Amino acid sequence: MPETKPYRASVQRIRAEGGLDAALLERMAALYLAHYDGSSEALFCRDLREKDEVVLLYCAEELAGFSAFKCYTASWRGQPVRVVYSGDTVVARQHWGQQALAFAWITRMGEIRRQAPETPLYWFLLVKGHRTFKYLSVFGKSFFPHWQLQRPDLRALAEELASARFGKDYDPASGIVRFPDSRGRLRADIAAPRAEELAKPGTRFFLRKNPGYAQGDELVCLCELVSANMKPLAARLFEHAGSVRP
Repeated sequence: MPETKPYRASVQRIRAEGGLDAALLERMAALYLAHYDGSSEALFCRDLREKDEVVLLYCAEELAGFSAFKCYTASWRGQPVRVVYSGDTVVARQHWGQQALAFAWITRMGEIRRQAPETPLYWFLLVKGHRTFKYLSVFGKSFFPHWQLQRPDLRALAEELASARFGKDYDPASGIVRFPDSRGRLRADIAAPRAEELAKPGTRFFLRKNPGYAQGDELVCLCELVSANMKPLAARLFEHAGSVRP
């Protein structure tokens, strides 16, 4: 279905000179805190400043959502890999269902892939809620963890990345990151799945894998960002971004 509201999305550097201004940061923090408990504006801003870029979603002139990420290079089995580590992704409830943010995000991933096409690119994320988890299946054909497909290669890399970044806060046996001090948890009325969502195998799988999601536990997930591993629409956006020179 076409979107009827005037959505637009843009990508902005976070740590570059003249990056996010104070007014935008305040709006982003307010949007985040409207959806998460157990956090604060200071904690949100600290986490955000560790990222490189943010995809901003607007409806007319209203900030409707955002998704932040950091891109870095790691060594895996003696070879370099590039990692997109996702931070907070928030969409105001009245704008759930729009696709502009997802389209802008996967397009940006295609641009990042084009910067080093010979180096594998992976999407690494911690997932607090089932709605974020579903985006793995919207974009990717396979990923880790999955309710049907086994990817021991992705599992091994996910464990390596999570251990390196989160240390003792990561439990490899469960695939869960538990921070000793709260870093935010979805508000109960947002975190709870609706009946139609519980009918989906991905939702049920997430709830089994991360039973402590309501307390802020986060599931480590990994997906390779390559055209062959993408659903058709995502692949078209990803490939088009990679083929257009700036």
